[in-house]
Amino acid sequence: MTAVIAQKALSGAEAVRRPSRDEAEEAVRTLIAWAGDDPRRAGLIDTPGRVVDAYQEWFSGYGADPMTYLSKTFEDVKGYDDIVMLRDIDIESHCEHHMAPFLGKACVAYMPTEAVVGISKLARVVEIYAKRLQTQETMTTQILTAIEESLKPAGVAVLIEAKHQCMTTRGVHHPDVSTLTTQFSGVFKTDREMRERFLRLAGR
Repeated sequence: MTAVIAQKALSGAEAVRRPSRDEAEEAVRTLIAWAGDDPRRAGLIDTPGRVVDAYQEWFSGYGADPMTYLSKTFEDVKGYDDIVMLRDIDIESHCEHHMAPFLGKACVAYMPTEAVVGISKLARVVEIYAKRLQTQETMTTQILTAIEESLKPAGVAVLIEAKHQCMTTRGVHHPDVSTLTTQFSGVFKTDREMRERFLRLAGR
């Protein structure tokens, strides 16, 4: 993550220096020792490198711009003027409060005006925002805003349902509780029938 990307990710805060890989691995060794184990023992020698590799994958969303995936649109839609919707997009993210995973599904829909975007690009936008330290509420809004600003549709709807391990494996320990968030704009916000249709299609 470059300093510029870090600055964008921090929403206006001052950019932070990205530590070197060696510094990141040393931080993992510190956490292992703090947990009560010996980072020098055989089973843990390679753990810092594996953790850093995992972090590069889990938080790859900081190095990607969702707008680049939404910039290429198709205008030849043969008069199509109804909902475009993706259901059951996998969510794999990490809570910014405890850095614990939360896993679930997203449903994303928009009402096109003059053009549509490749459907895989919608899933990619969800993935980019998921692969950052997040709250589910913020991520729901970010996905909607990116689609709305880039495609200028008549409306956008986003629904996310996820289980948070910061709640299931610690704290209150409620493994069966899921969190559901929604955001609507345009016709999905102003037209109750459209909103309810989206929720039905999403299986809610």
